[in-house]
Amino acid sequence: MSVSKKPASGSVPPVESKSAEDPFQHLLLELSWAAAQGGDSSSLVEFFCAQTRKFLQVSGAYYWRLEENEGLIAVGADGHLAERFRAARLQLSEAAVATDAVRRRQTCYVNHLDSQQYAMAGEFGARALMAAPVVLFGKVTGVAVFLHNSDPDFFQPDLAAKVTILAAQLGSLLEYVRLAHTSDQHRKRADDLMTLALELGSSLRLPDLVRNFTAHAAKILGARVGALALAQGTLLEIVALHDPAGEPERGVLRSLNTQLTERVQQIADVLCVAANEFLGAGLAAQLGWQQLTLARLSSANGDLLGVLCLADGSSADQPLLHAVIGQAAVALDNCRLFSRIAQANQHWMEIFDAMEDLIVVHDEGNRVLRVNRSLAESIGAGPAELIGISMRTLVASSQGNTGQACPFCRRPAEQDQDYLHPVLGRLYLVSTSRIHGALDEGLQTIHVLKDITERREVERRYRELFDNIQEGLFFSTPEGRFVEVNDAFVRMLGYSSAEELLQADILRDVYAEPGQRERFQVALAQQGVIRNFEETLRRKDGSLVHTLQNTFAVRDAGGSIVQYRGLILDITEQKKYHAQLQRERDFNTSILNNTQNLILVADASRRVTYANRRCFELGGYRPEDVLGQALGKFVHASRREEMDAAFEATLAGNQVDNLELSMMRGDGTVGQFSVNFSPMRDEDGAVSNVVAVMADITEAVNLQSKLRHTEKMAAVGQLVSGVAHEVNNPLTAILGFADLLAENPHIPEAARDDINLIVQEAQRTKLIVQNLLSFARKMPAQREPVQLNTIIRKTLQLRAYDFASHHIHAVERLQENLPEVVGDPNQLQQVVLNILNNAYDAVRDSGAAGHIEIITQQKNGFNEIVFRDNGPGIAYPERIFDPFFTTKEVGKGTGLGLSICYGILREHGGDVTCHNNHRGPGATFVVRLPLAPSTALAADAAMAAEGGAS
Repeated sequence: MSVSKKPASGSVPPVESKSAEDPFQHLLLELSWAAAQGGDSSSLVEFFCAQTRKFLQVSGAYYWRLEENEGLIAVGADGHLAERFRAARLQLSEAAVATDAVRRRQTCYVNHLDSQQYAMAGEFGARALMAAPVVLFGKVTGVAVFLHNSDPDFFQPDLAAKVTILAAQLGSLLEYVRLAHTSDQHRKRADDLMTLALELGSSLRLPDLVRNFTAHAAKILGARVGALALAQGTLLEIVALHDPAGEPERGVLRSLNTQLTERVQQIADVLCVAANEFLGAGLAAQLGWQQLTLARLSSANGDLLGVLCLADGSSADQPLLHAVIGQAAVALDNCRLFSRIAQANQHWMEIFDAMEDLIVVHDEGNRVLRVNRSLAESIGAGPAELIGISMRTLVASSQGNTGQACPFCRRPAEQDQDYLHPVLGRLYLVSTSRIHGALDEGLQTIHVLKDITERREVERRYRELFDNIQEGLFFSTPEGRFVEVNDAFVRMLGYSSAEELLQADILRDVYAEPGQRERFQVALAQQGVIRNFEETLRRKDGSLVHTLQNTFAVRDAGGSIVQYRGLILDITEQKKYHAQLQRERDFNTSILNNTQNLILVADASRRVTYANRRCFELGGYRPEDVLGQALGKFVHASRREEMDAAFEATLAGNQVDNLELSMMRGDGTVGQFSVNFSPMRDEDGAVSNVVAVMADITEAVNLQSKLRHTEKMAAVGQLVSGVAHEVNNPLTAILGFADLLAENPHIPEAARDDINLIVQEAQRTKLIVQNLLSFARKMPAQREPVQLNTIIRKTLQLRAYDFASHHIHAVERLQENLPEVVGDPNQLQQVVLNILNNAYDAVRDSGAAGHIEIITQQKNGFNEIVFRDNGPGIAYPERIFDPFFTTKEVGKGTGLGLSICYGILREHGGDVTCHNNHRGPGATFVVRLPLAPSTALAADAAMAAEGGAS
């Protein structure tokens, strides 16, 4: 007898039966062989329909799948109107032979079928119809239907018996295919997670850890690109990127860091979003990303550890994604912790890994009726070779002779009990059941052998892992007793043996405070699992140990917690190290916050990551206005280019000192600061941040500017004094001789007009010289109490006609009872007149309706006169008081008026300032004069009385 050991895919293995009258046995073997080829359930159903239709010689064979809420759904057919059947559905409430079979849970057939009673069967032209339910574990999962469209008496009881066996065989084979497919899926996921855990566990350095994790996470979750960003203070920075297309440019990565930092609050857990929606169209295009899955990595107390970015993959498997980021979060706290947890998870997965079953059926004479392919391959023979041999021979071929007729059969009282049995060097769990064969085949016995050898091996390996892992493992009850502990946990708590620790009362002997146990149980009851949960436990000797726990609750069928299982890491030394680091950090922070300088730290993308307290006190900003903002935002636009150059030089590793910058304060004013830029390097020596130390030198700069201006004005005064005296002498001679010539009767009338013009211009020159002498302070000044409101009103009367004729409206807002000042009334009137003239010229030239407002007020020990106009404003406010500077046309101004005003007011102990109006057009001049002290008034009165007596 020849048997093909490896039939071609899709072909039926040639099986030679002992007689030509055994086609039914051959059909069962063919179905078993088809299931063993590893195809899916749909292909198995189609094969079943085709083979049974031929065997039963019916017009059509069909298969319904039963869905709990949807009724019967057509999934396979062969023969008569097969394509039409595949689109059909049938509700359990409808009248049909198939629904009768489901309700009765037995094979039903109808000959001489009434098409009015069974409408669907009538549509298919059925004359006779048979339906057999497919029952698995006591539940109907489908219905096999066979139709004959010509013979109305076709179906008989013997045919119904065979169909019943075929339906039972199909149910077992579909379950076998489902279990095999599920087993492959679980095995692949377990292998992926095991690989990731092993990689994380073998990475002793953080760069290796993040690189390996990112690559494997992208692979496991089916993403084209994976990127891991870790939290660096308030910022997120990409530390690992897995992209087959290559790493993006540094500037693109900086932009990605910035975008993740600004939008990390949108990632509460897992966020699936279009890349251009989250990153912006420009950045998404530069990266070449279409879709994004972002997962937040958090510590046990909710602090942000980082963000895992997966680009351009299929929809992420949420449980798998959470498992991956859960591993990553703990691995970032301790690079080696979760490698061991992953190994433990892998062994747990192996325990529940699917295993193929061995099935054999024999008759009452212990002759083999059929075997599945798994059993045949385990023996090394084809299934057909084993049909008809005795059970004793079947088992003897693998493990030697035995005295029992069937080694798997037991006493009647024990026949329904599962038991362990070694076969072919492996251990099997044997389940036995008995059924009545079709027709006269008698009682048949089915033995199902589940291979549990690997499960036993996994249990042994798990035990080794449990006992040898370096982290503490425990199983405990909610009542406070340990069920199982490993040696590492025993050593951690200082006990001599596991047996001694199992006798301990957890609440009394292990917890440092009773309230800790209650918080632990409440957290587990609410969440079911806790990760990175910090607890302080008590050793046997009473000392404390700080731990980090990852624990989950095991519940019974009713949902009640029956056990806690967890892994514990001793972090006592780590806590001490963190406490020391915190003390040092507090010390450094205290120093930085109490220095008089402003200190900022910016990252490579110029985002501010730190600012000391002086930045908020002196700069006038709130923390949220500074942290995370671009450094250039606080520099005046005119100096940003200089700041950028200095910043780039610092990023290159250079120190930049004493850089003067104009900085914006929180209230909108501009201040002058002396800035030093220093590079801050990371552990690899690369410049990662820039420290800016700033000193406010605004007052010093203003004081220096005023000092230079005062010195310049003093020098100009000396120059003007000398020039005026030198010009005055020849000017007197010119005027004298010009007057003589004008009086000479012999001068022609044509020349007399020229002489008058000479006199007129000489007089004008003399007036300029007098102004120069006044500017040089060579003219003696009087000192007496002066009422500024009176001077202003008199001066306005002098200009009233000009104002009215040019439609210029002057508004007086003079403070009543304004205190007096000490000064020269004529000189002060000259100051008011000059400033009014300037305002008059400005509003008259503007072409609009002129408006001049004069305000007096007492403020901070000074009397102030405010002149506000609506003219075009001041083009050069910084030069307005310089001698001979004027913006008027040639011949309309000398440029000395405001310079003389400045000199007069400085001589009186006051000053004058100007600025363009902040709201609306025009300019504002502010004159400030000190109030007259009572001692000065008394002295002046005494001097006046003494002069009158003399």
